[in-house]
Amino acid sequence: MRPLQNPMQLASTELLVLLMKRTGDGRGVSVRDLAEAADCHPSKIDHLRNGRRQTATQAEAEAIARRLGVDLMCLWEHTGRTIEAPTEPAQIAAVPA
Repeated sequence: MRPLQNPMQLASTELLVLLMKRTGDGRGVSVRDLAEAADCHPSKIDHLRNGRRQTATQAEAEAIARRLGVDLMCLWEHTGRTIEAPTEPAQIAAVPA
């Protein structure tokens, strides 16, 4: 099964903007600095800030939360399953009811 490409959804655009102005260490962070920390293109961070995009990969979401100094779930929500669904008949049969 192919993993979800963007399993995390931004909980609040306004909160992201606010946290970028004042991170956990009291200083602000730029779009470029946050993109570098998340290993993504700065346009992705800009789109998150402006509400044109709401999702990110698990790794990006974790890196953004870490750089901003907040817990992951303060800023992000899961968009679906947090574990892979069983795909093989043997795996499905082994799942307790």
